[in-house]
Amino acid sequence: MFYDFQKIEKKWQKHWLENKSFKTLNDESLPKCYILDMFPYPSAEGLHVGHIEGYAASDIYARYKRMQGYNVLVPMGFDAFGLPAEQYAIKTGNHPEEFTYKNIENFKRQIIESGKGIDWDRQIETCNPEFYKWTQWIFTKLYEHGLAEIKEIDVNWCEELGTVLANDEIELVDGLMVSERGGYPVTKRAMKQWVLKITKYAERLLNDLDLLDWSESLKEIQRNWIGKSTGATITFDVANTNESFEIFTTRPDTLYGVSYCVLAPEHPLVLRITSPSEYEEVKNYIDLTKQKSDLDRELDKEKTGVFTGAFAVHPLTGENVPIWISDYVLTSYGTGAVMAVPAHDTRDYEFATKFGLDIIPVIDSDIDGEAYTGDGIHINSPLFDGLDIEEANKVIIRYLETNNLGYQTDNYKLRDWVFSRQRYWGEPFPVLFSDDGEIKVLKEEELPLLLPKLDNIKPSGTGESPLANAHEWLYVEIDGKQYRRETNTMPQLAGSSWYYIGYILKNEHGMIPLNSIEAKEEIAKWLPVDLYIGGKEHAVGHLLYSRFWHKFLYDIGLVQSPEPFKKLVNQGMILGDNGVKMSKSLGNVVNPDDIVKSHGADSLRLYEMFMGPLESDKPWNTNSLDGSKRFLDRVYRMYHQFEITNENVKELDYVYHQTIKKVTEDYEKLSFNTAISQMMIFVNETYKLEKIDREKAINFLKLLNPIAPHLTEELNQVILNNEEEILYSKWPTYDPQMIVLAEVEMVFQVNGRVRAKERVPRDLSEAELKQIAFGLENVKAHLDGLNVLKVIIIPNKLVNIVAK
Repeated sequence: MFYDFQKIEKKWQKHWLENKSFKTLNDESLPKCYILDMFPYPSAEGLHVGHIEGYAASDIYARYKRMQGYNVLVPMGFDAFGLPAEQYAIKTGNHPEEFTYKNIENFKRQIIESGKGIDWDRQIETCNPEFYKWTQWIFTKLYEHGLAEIKEIDVNWCEELGTVLANDEIELVDGLMVSERGGYPVTKRAMKQWVLKITKYAERLLNDLDLLDWSESLKEIQRNWIGKSTGATITFDVANTNESFEIFTTRPDTLYGVSYCVLAPEHPLVLRITSPSEYEEVKNYIDLTKQKSDLDRELDKEKTGVFTGAFAVHPLTGENVPIWISDYVLTSYGTGAVMAVPAHDTRDYEFATKFGLDIIPVIDSDIDGEAYTGDGIHINSPLFDGLDIEEANKVIIRYLETNNLGYQTDNYKLRDWVFSRQRYWGEPFPVLFSDDGEIKVLKEEELPLLLPKLDNIKPSGTGESPLANAHEWLYVEIDGKQYRRETNTMPQLAGSSWYYIGYILKNEHGMIPLNSIEAKEEIAKWLPVDLYIGGKEHAVGHLLYSRFWHKFLYDIGLVQSPEPFKKLVNQGMILGDNGVKMSKSLGNVVNPDDIVKSHGADSLRLYEMFMGPLESDKPWNTNSLDGSKRFLDRVYRMYHQFEITNENVKELDYVYHQTIKKVTEDYEKLSFNTAISQMMIFVNETYKLEKIDREKAINFLKLLNPIAPHLTEELNQVILNNEEEILYSKWPTYDPQMIVLAEVEMVFQVNGRVRAKERVPRDLSEAELKQIAFGLENVKAHLDGLNVLKVIIIPNKLVNIVAK
């Protein structure tokens, strides 16, 4: 007997949608539980089975908490701005808005057909003016508080795409940068960009990781990205000029070992100090460096560089040391200049060895063949000879500060957030520029600044976005003064940095204004998010930027929690059946639509949760999917074919209460695979008896419901004739006394070898156990002719008779 999953699933999905069954309750007496999924970008391909894994996991937890009496908020929205939609629009000649909303409808259909319960009144799209009005408003507040500014910085410029690309939008081919989309060349280019000063929050972003229930591995990724290091900033003068530069070092104790300095090729001082004879070679090297990514430069094992012809004055000895440029030094870290101590730094040693530069040891050690980077006693260092690193650092920093040569400082790898994109499909900046340099931000009543409709959204060719062609929109006159709008748009990460707040403000009537008292009350009621599920690939993008925005909103009094996401779980990837990442090019992508049609949504949900731990990567296996469908068929037959009695079936008491305990504990910690295993044990035990009492029949459906909601609701309504839906029923509880077995299986051994197994009453005395042991036929047979030396007893487990 097999159940008609297509008919049953369509029935319940229609029922839930029409009755808004997952609408968040307006009941402040209930404890809240805000469960969030990383919202998807609505691509033309639709959802894949990897999306369903995370969405099913959060839905299971939501259904479970709802039955436990929580007021559950589970919203969904769409990260709808961004470059992919714009590129597709350019290729097809369509406007990105049209197919974006078409894709959203497809995504929504797929989510509904997966059985996921969503409060659809709270749906948001980042490209909706109702939403991005407040993205723009947050930007104006960042500007007012000095956290947004225009700077000329080196960016990853792609001529073909006509835009600046983020690091994660770039790939390396033969050591040179190309765009992830299209494989177009990318070079470094100085451009005026809006920058958000996330570095002002570096220390708080680092320290507050301790407040979060996140995996240590994810926290460590953010710690490394923020990259705090303590050291000293030291000033070097350029010989025979009025120029100077600063370096940051974590090892000021090695200052006497400096034999040369290295500037990043982009350092503004380079071309000013380069000698005429070296100028052409230096300029060519700079141009070559512009084609490399920062990551490639850091990892490049082959050291390259060019001498500038200039020298720096050593701040302690007064000697001249040569100034080189090399791409292993980055302007994005420290000051873009380093003092090179080849005796005690591996990279400096490799560079000095290649170019024949001096190597001066300042720690008593063997530097034959490699740099020595450990601790030791200082030598060749008149100020602190004989001291170890810690003591020498104290002495040199005190000396530098006393003589105005440097100072102790903390440094961070974290860079300010380049917030401009030269593209059309993004949030317009609410900013006006006048010819005399005035920058004017729009007021709240002037927002949203709508994105104008354009027939041609191809790159402008000038480095500006296509909005530079929207002449009617571009120029504004206010009080007789001419202004020009900002033509850049915000990055895709703008909307995702606060969308979890947007859900709280959204309802069937629209959006509550973010700056209202009502918004503040609602936000205080729901934040922080109790459970956030999504991929680990967002560790240093979305998850870092949203923490930054949240802390800013906390500082201006809009949110009351210092962090947005209390608990975060990264689901693993679902790999192709060959164990590699799914991709269209490999032909191993599994479309959930196909599985819902062939096996049903409940089977898909059950299978994906049974594949293994939620956080692990797992290969797809269609045979195992068939097994999940067979299990649900067994459950269906159990309710159709077995006797359902009003009298307690005592034989199931132990496994029934054990199952409630196990499933409850496993759901709480998102261990869905082991919860399913326990429910399979219960079904097997029921099959042995071919009967079940009504209470156990109802409560087992409740346990299975979060994973297989359609089938369980159907059996509850049609077979058990319950009017109350499982969705809002009460979660079962277990009796601790019932999971203590009256009998246990004891092992009886002679000289450590098992000679018998017997079920005996629990907690028998040693005398009683000895009496049973010596009465067992097989034990007696193996003791024949032997003298018993001792009897070892482990209560409720084992009796071992030692005999000779």
